[in-house]
Amino acid sequence: MNTVGPYHNRQETYKYFSLPFCVGTKKTISHYHETLGEALQGVELEFSGLDIKFKDEVMQTTYCEIELDKAKRDAFVYAIKNHYWYQMYIDDLPIWGIVGEADENGEDHYLWTYKKLEIGFNGNRIVDVNLTSEGKVKLVPNTRIAMSYSVKWKKSDVKFEDRFDKYLDPSFFQHRIHWFSIFNSFMMVIFLVGLVSMILMRTLRKDYARYSKEEEMDDMDRDLGDEYGWKQVHGDVFRPSSHPMIFSSLIGSGCQIFSVSFIVIVVAMIEDLYTERGSMLSTAIFVYAATSPVNGYFGGSLYAKQGGRRWIKQMFIGAFLIPAMVCGTAFFINFIAMYYHASRAIPFGTMVAVCCICLFVILPLNLVGTILGRNLSGQPNFPCRVNAVPRPIPEKKCWKWKCIVCLFCRYFIFTSFWAYKIYYVYGFMMLVLVILCIVTVCVTIVCTYFLLNAEDYRWQWTSFLSAASTAVYVYMYSFYYYFFKTKMYGLFQTSFYFGYMAVFSTSLGIMCGAVGYVGTSAFVRKIYTNVKID
Repeated sequence: MNTVGPYHNRQETYKYFSLPFCVGTKKTISHYHETLGEALQGVELEFSGLDIKFKDEVMQTTYCEIELDKAKRDAFVYAIKNHYWYQMYIDDLPIWGIVGEADENGEDHYLWTYKKLEIGFNGNRIVDVNLTSEGKVKLVPNTRIAMSYSVKWKKSDVKFEDRFDKYLDPSFFQHRIHWFSIFNSFMMVIFLVGLVSMILMRTLRKDYARYSKEEEMDDMDRDLGDEYGWKQVHGDVFRPSSHPMIFSSLIGSGCQIFSVSFIVIVVAMIEDLYTERGSMLSTAIFVYAATSPVNGYFGGSLYAKQGGRRWIKQMFIGAFLIPAMVCGTAFFINFIAMYYHASRAIPFGTMVAVCCICLFVILPLNLVGTILGRNLSGQPNFPCRVNAVPRPIPEKKCWKWKCIVCLFCRYFIFTSFWAYKIYYVYGFMMLVLVILCIVTVCVTIVCTYFLLNAEDYRWQWTSFLSAASTAVYVYMYSFYYYFFKTKMYGLFQTSFYFGYMAVFSTSLGIMCGAVGYVGTSAFVRKIYTNVKID
């Protein structure tokens, strides 16, 4: 047996025997395991006591009785009123059942007492399990309720490696609207990339022609001419950003999140991670720890290019930025879970294990990446030298440009991300990631060009924040989804949902911001490399 909890609050789960169910006579089980991912997801495996042996059919047999006093009856009535359901495993195959039901008037409550199990086998392997709940018994205080079960075995043609296919959505690939949406999204991306490329190529070609014409003028004509545009800020465009330590740490963390997302999706496409409890979360934690050098390399090299000297402090901030955010949120929610006695309460041993991963795996690997980044690509090899005195920014009401930039980026990136919210197949998830990155880079490049053309050289934070503002729309959508698409209720479920949605939205924003900055940085270096500057 795993957990029990309200049907509408999928994360509010408790131990199965927190309800006054009785236990069967059998005391041991052949195999049992609990991984780090299972512990973090609140998996609470307890043996049911049901005596089941391979291919041994069992007729309806009583395995225990419940002495139903008033307290136990009240517990069952509360569970039935809140639509409690439970999850159990047979040979690692999950099955679900409802605790009980009420009559139409809601006055009398009934408990399902008979578990009718039908197990399919192929050779010597279990490939299918079905549970039917029967034996509806009215809950009356001071009575004895007999709990029974039966087991029926049947041959099945399902292969062992395909036994989890029944839990997937078989109609996913049959709906033409899904394929049409994918085709439509790709055409939108191709159109957007083509539009951005055409606009930039034509505009930049005119800029290069104008700047070349200015080069042929003598000094008198050049002084009388009206010089404007992105070339005028060539001496300041590669000036270090404000707050370089925080900025470089965010870029390094965003690059690491992108690497983790890409690798986990690839692994999930190759391996069926959904067949094992908590395997997806365990894989994500392992990949995040293993990709810590990516964080250190990009963050450390960028900080060195911007002239930063306190690189050890920057390394610590970059290494613990995401873990501190995730652990802080989990620590807060853990207090509520402990108050509710929920299975989502993280055990102390698991907390120690996560802290050890941060201190003895993530931090040393981040240090290695930082040293490599500073030594291999930490030199400021900019195509233009940086002026000693910053150029004054023209009074052109730049705040209007920045608002337009953020709204433009938010609209396109939000659309590209949430257009796929119904897809869960990992191949389509990879397409989401690719489309998201393409749209992010294209839009931030256009926005940065507008900003530089207004002779505002403060493009680093603008490119990051305009792409990262996707997180705001994602979190706003989570409010709509919570109130209009679900029936969640209660302090625990609400804090769990909005807490971890905040973590997800922030992580998504950091990743998009880093992708936008990297693409924009390559664009800026390219255009200033191709223009002739005195």
